[in-house]
Amino acid sequence: MRPAALFPVVETACGRLRGLAVDGTLAFKGIPYGDDTGGANRFLPPKPPVPWAGVRDATGHGPYAPQLPSTRKGAYSDITLYDLQPGRMGEDCLVLNVWTSSLDPHANRPVMVHLHGGGWYSGSGSLPMFDGAMLSRFGDAVVVTLNHRLGAFGFLDLGAFGDERYADSGTAGMMDIVAALEWIRENIAAFGGDPSRVLVFGQSGGGVKTSALLAMPSAQGLFHRAGIMSAPSMRLMEPQESAGFAEAFLRQLQVGPDRLDALAGFSMEDLLLAQAAVERDFRTPGQGPRVFRPVILKKGAIPRHPFDPDAPPTAREVPVILGSTLDERTFRLNNLRLDWGGLEYEIAARVGDQAGWLIERYRAEDPQATPYLLQARIETDLMFRRGIHRIAERKLALEGAPVWQYLWTAPSPAYGGRYGATHSVDLGPSMYDIRHGLNGPADDNRILADAIASAWCAFAETGDPNNERIADWPAFDLPRRATMVFGADAIAAQDDPRGELRAFWEAYEESARAEPPRWM
Repeated sequence: MRPAALFPVVETACGRLRGLAVDGTLAFKGIPYGDDTGGANRFLPPKPPVPWAGVRDATGHGPYAPQLPSTRKGAYSDITLYDLQPGRMGEDCLVLNVWTSSLDPHANRPVMVHLHGGGWYSGSGSLPMFDGAMLSRFGDAVVVTLNHRLGAFGFLDLGAFGDERYADSGTAGMMDIVAALEWIRENIAAFGGDPSRVLVFGQSGGGVKTSALLAMPSAQGLFHRAGIMSAPSMRLMEPQESAGFAEAFLRQLQVGPDRLDALAGFSMEDLLLAQAAVERDFRTPGQGPRVFRPVILKKGAIPRHPFDPDAPPTAREVPVILGSTLDERTFRLNNLRLDWGGLEYEIAARVGDQAGWLIERYRAEDPQATPYLLQARIETDLMFRRGIHRIAERKLALEGAPVWQYLWTAPSPAYGGRYGATHSVDLGPSMYDIRHGLNGPADDNRILADAIASAWCAFAETGDPNNERIADWPAFDLPRRATMVFGADAIAAQDDPRGELRAFWEAYEESARAEPPRWM
């Protein structure tokens, strides 16, 4: 093989890059889309990357954002492998990865930008499960993943202390993603991509980030389709809440609000330890960290909540796919030996004397389900599915580009299927990669991957998920509520699947005057 074929070189606006060809896919990794965010650049909007001379190596992953180690306390953690981070931790983390089949600048392939999960505090676009090679080859698309600032480094709101330089520090991590999209607009044609057909999609934390992008005026026009998977967070953080977390962070470092410049002198490790202390003090049992998240400012980068009280006007012309899995909540629940009495006690704490009736409805739907699985399914319907329904309804009310909805019911085979259709079980198939622990290389999983990955690829290309592999997926509307169900036995659209349970939770939420779901 000729060196030029094995190590392709591409010209970008900042300089030339050397990638690596593997099985017909060209991979370029660790490409800087912004400057180092350490030292004097901390908590500030991202700056452009520094140009380089010669040919820069792009055959290995770049640094990932500073973060606390992911847990290994539990079987779910062992099958998602979030602790296996390629590269090294560092503040020079504004890097992205590109997979493409050729460097023809006139190929005009659709661009699929996948935002990683891990909430606002962990993960990276370099994790093995986000490798874009197989999706790029399957869909003849240009696939991009990226790293951005997380936790306090990306969302510490210093704006309340009067220093205008830090007015947008509470949204720095989201501004990083916008900077990556700007890089894509400027450079992706050199990788064979079409900058006018960019899909941004992500699962869990990646879906929440996609929701936030839909509400950001600076992101408008940089992407043209959106996918929100398992992430029904309609609200972000208000300044009055974020200010208290910022004050606690400064106290940990013994820095006064009039000495913000001193933050540039601390080590990365010092800042992470301060973040850990604040997360410990404000942690909500059973949830991930809820401390450092994007902040809403009327004159800031994110001027409103993504989908509360309605959908943002900036989302009007963007078609959206929304999806969730049947048993999302098993990724947080560990009470595998829950019995029927325990289940009724748990559900009565939420719905009172309706608990018995509600459990019977869920048992009738799935007589073989364990109490543990039914508790997770009930909590999923309230915390995940209800939010997905509301976002779909509010996007539809914009009377603009359409919205599609799906429900993944095929269970993960991991640990004998005890986690059901758990959180992230649709992620590998969406990336056309079933090698990981939640799925596995089996014919049934390949069929599911063929279906959902083809929908994402068609959506990126045309703005409509229908294609030869998965047809007859109607757009969501009312009262029909068409939903594509990815099941173990069948993949087909249904009108308002599980509608009785949906209606129950709607009525419950209305009667309880519950706050809109904000699971992350």
